Amino acid sequence: MNVQVYDKPMCCSTGVCGPQVDPVLPRFAADLDWLKSQGNQVERFNLAQQPMAFIENKEVHQLLGSEGTDCLPLILVDGKIVSRKDYPTREVMASWVGTTAPRQFLPVSNSGGCCGSTGCC
Repeated sequence: MNVQVYDKPMCCSTGVCGPQVDPVLPRFAADLDWLKSQGNQVERFNLAQQPMAFIENKEVHQLLGSEGTDCLPLILVDGKIVSRKDYPTREVMASWVGTTAPRQFLPVSNSGGCCGSTGCC
């Protein structure tokens, strides 16, 4: 499936830069990488760096004209808008592309501590 993300203007392509990073953005970037690893095509457009992408897509351009940047981020799957104004979770995105996201668990140390018996800690 083809997933396209139209982001608000940010300083870089992912927004994961500068002194005050929105904590949602690194998670979302990782979730997009996961979607790619599942065989989906993922494209991400930043209004500040790729304004032509926003103009070339008629639906995106129309929404920007009527609502301004408040409608961003916009997420399209196979050309259809599936999300507006929010960065969805991995589980939600997985449902859009017909898969399920594996549950993520925090790592648990073994009886030897975080490094086991290597003594590298």
